[in-house]
Amino acid sequence: MLATMDAAQAIADLTEISPQVRQVAAVGADGGVLGSNLSDESAAAQLVERARRLLDAAEELRPGVAQIEAATIAGSVFVVRDGARLIAATTTPEPTVGLVFYDLKTCLRSIDPPKPKRRPPKKKEADDAAA
Repeated sequence: MLATMDAAQAIADLTEISPQVRQVAAVGADGGVLGSNLSDESAAAQLVERARRLLDAAEELRPGVAQIEAATIAGSVFVVRDGARLIAATTTPEPTVGLVFYDLKTCLRSIDPPKPKRRPPKKKEADDAAA
């Protein structure tokens, strides 16, 4: 079983074991950025938005896209979707594609999903619990 962790730790582990990976952003099921290694939130949001556009374009050609790589001279862009969550990354030129996909999937699956906020019990429930 895969150990779960927070997004910052999972991304730090990813970039340590996968030196080809440069920029990374993970997105939760709610569409919010879970974490990234980018310098600020706007840079992470920009990477995520572009990754979503890349997925959307691929979906038009072939519905059900789970992963995609776009290779350029300067490096590649990878996007991996796991259910409603996704992870996007940029890499150095000519990365080991299968290994990067594997590392991104492992990273995304190791991130703890955000815990739902607990609401305080209603007065009636609190009274019943105290009795």
